[in-house]
Amino acid sequence: MTRFTPAELEAARDRLVPDVVADGLHVLFCGINPGLMTAATGHHFARPGNRFWPVLHLSGFTPRLMKPSEQEELLSYGLGITNVVARATARADELSAEEYREGGRQLALKVAGLRPRWLAVVGVTAYRAAFDDKKAQVGPQERTFGDTRVWVLPNPSGLNAHWTAATMAEEFGRLRVAAQA
Repeated sequence: MTRFTPAELEAARDRLVPDVVADGLHVLFCGINPGLMTAATGHHFARPGNRFWPVLHLSGFTPRLMKPSEQEELLSYGLGITNVVARATARADELSAEEYREGGRQLALKVAGLRPRWLAVVGVTAYRAAFDDKKAQVGPQERTFGDTRVWVLPNPSGLNAHWTAATMAEEFGRLRVAAQA
């Protein structure tokens, strides 16, 4: 793994991380915002403690454990990645309420154009803030964007101690079954 100095990570705040998207995906996964490691590498969920890639595999979305640098391969499985907020930060709590709301507006427009079958927001707090839905829980939501259904997944950050990789994989697996139906 590439090692970055604190100065290099700090400089990454100004980098945009390109989405991994295509029209008509089965599932468009949506992170909160890029972390500094993601911004430095240009690869989503790049921080070593993040459990997104292992959980994606454990849940059956991918046939093998992928590395963040292989993110473009997700498209071949009908999967993609974007974020609620494009701005990179060290921690999600650096984002303002307005950034979340504007990110939610932009995400709705993106989903309308791409028309994935499912939008999967990883992080219930981010979903609540972006779409002003204070009562949202992990799982399928009533909200839709056109024909796109919405599922809220647990945040795969290593800081999320409420969920283990195994329990996250169960929830991701529920979405996988729904997306294949």
